Amino acid sequence: MKGFTVGIAAAVFAVGLAAPAPARASFLEDAGWGSLTMLSNVVYMPVKLTYSVLGGLTGGLAWACTAGDTRVAEKIWVTSMAGTYVLTPRMLQGSDPIAFAGTPDASKEADGSSGSLKEQGLGGS
Repeated sequence: MKGFTVGIAAAVFAVGLAAPAPARASFLEDAGWGSLTMLSNVVYMPVKLTYSVLGGLTGGLAWACTAGDTRVAEKIWVTSMAGTYVLTPRMLQGSDPIAFAGTPDASKEADGSSGSLKEQGLGGS
């Protein structure tokens, strides 16, 4: 019986050694992606914020010029103010999408209802 237990323990040990280790990025790879993300955000964030502010002003001007037609202004506001404001390493690696501009919801146009902007979380999935 003792030989049987030793044999099972040896088999479990061998299977544990043979199983591939989960993929894990090295410290330097993580540091590289983090540095690239920070440098990318130094350029991306001011450009996105400028685009959003100008879109907000343009939407307000469009609202005033159309005598308060919110649908026209909302198309401009959603397109310019929605989207990604902060880049993440997963975005730069191609795992997550980068949306510089938002897209107005077509279903709102069909029924004439006005919805609210949706906020994207910073967490992965």
